[in-house]
Amino acid sequence: MHILDILQNSLRAGATRIGLEVNEESLSHRLTFTITDNGKGMSEETRTNATDPFFTSRTTRRIGMGLPLLKQNAEQTGGHVSIESEEGKGTQVTALFHRDHIDCPALGDLVGTVVMTVTSNPGIEFNYHHRKDGLEFVFNSGEIKSALDGVGLNDPAVYPLLCEMVTNNLSEMNVDLTT
Repeated sequence: MHILDILQNSLRAGATRIGLEVNEESLSHRLTFTITDNGKGMSEETRTNATDPFFTSRTTRRIGMGLPLLKQNAEQTGGHVSIESEEGKGTQVTALFHRDHIDCPALGDLVGTVVMTVTSNPGIEFNYHHRKDGLEFVFNSGEIKSALDGVGLNDPAVYPLLCEMVTNNLSEMNVDLTT
């Protein structure tokens, strides 16, 4: 859910390019994910306060829980969260989790998160790169669009095809897809 939340932040920030990198290292029990976007970015004050649950730039509610919960969950495992951002250029959020810690949350429905983000937002350029123990899978929405030869990413028939493609590739890498 953390990944989905940060992806939604990128979309709300007006990003037209979003990258998701997931790196799993079985021997060191580390899971790192990085989300990079070209959205509106944050001021230094906003970036500094972004992990404070009582600070938000949203006007629809007075608290922001996404980044603070991500930070809390990462730190509970001995990991951390870093945020780099520049106004007008975009934001990069990186989270490190120690998977062997009892408080480490499950990766969740990564397939659904990736495919729903792509099919619900066909106008964005979305790149997903997953590495695990020397194996890798790269998903580029632009390449998928070209392969679909005029069929839109948001066509209902595309969703199950993309789910199958991502699931098969991650399964071949022995990525735990249980939620």
